[in-house]
Amino acid sequence: MSKDRATGSLLYLDGVTVSFDGFRALNSLSLMLEPGEMRAVIGPNGAGKTTMMDVITGKTRPDQGDVLYGETTDLTRLEEPDIASLGIGRKFQKPTVFEKLTVWDNLLLALSNDRRPNFTLWARESAEEKQRINDLLDLTRLSAHKHRLGGDLSHGQKQWLEIGMLLAQDPKLLLLDEPVAGMTDSETEQTAILLREINKTRSVVVVEHDMHFVRELGVKVTVLHEGSVLAQGSLDKVSADPRVIEVYLGR
Repeated sequence: MSKDRATGSLLYLDGVTVSFDGFRALNSLSLMLEPGEMRAVIGPNGAGKTTMMDVITGKTRPDQGDVLYGETTDLTRLEEPDIASLGIGRKFQKPTVFEKLTVWDNLLLALSNDRRPNFTLWARESAEEKQRINDLLDLTRLSAHKHRLGGDLSHGQKQWLEIGMLLAQDPKLLLLDEPVAGMTDSETEQTAILLREINKTRSVVVVEHDMHFVRELGVKVTVLHEGSVLAQGSLDKVSADPRVIEVYLGR
């Protein structure tokens, strides 16, 4: 890849290398995401999936390589809050919701971008905010649970609430780290439907181990191994690749 190839991309990584104490977590990784695309990223443990997310969000600085957003913005020069304000939202594997607040108040906090738990004690939602929260409740299928405390939700519902909280900040690109880990089959299916719905208006990168879920998403798959791209294409295509079978699927 060359920088000219970044034309038309939303996210563009080229030759990205990251080393920790001599261990290469990323090894000349190159990847391009188009606007409006959803991509699944799979690979064995230690393949570099989380480090890739860390580089995109500014948590980790690469030793070398280009990381461009919207063709021209160099993410390697920005701090984490600046990257978030550009419209890049990240969800970690373990859900972090305010357990002692209602579902509604969790979304209100996220909407107002105010992370203080006491914020809602004096907050009054505007009509516009109420509509936005109701829309998010509908999307995440949590309308019937809006008055329940975050801590009383099932694991899957907490994941949906956190995705809703991320959407409240109106990101253009969502980075989701194993969103269905620990979910029931039914919750996993619902999450695939939710992400396909979200993808109608936003770009999404999903790091995942659950192959059934990846198949449900029906999107292009990138397989990472030892910090670089091993294979890319439809799930059927990468699943048939002998190298992918050897390092990942055959285990």
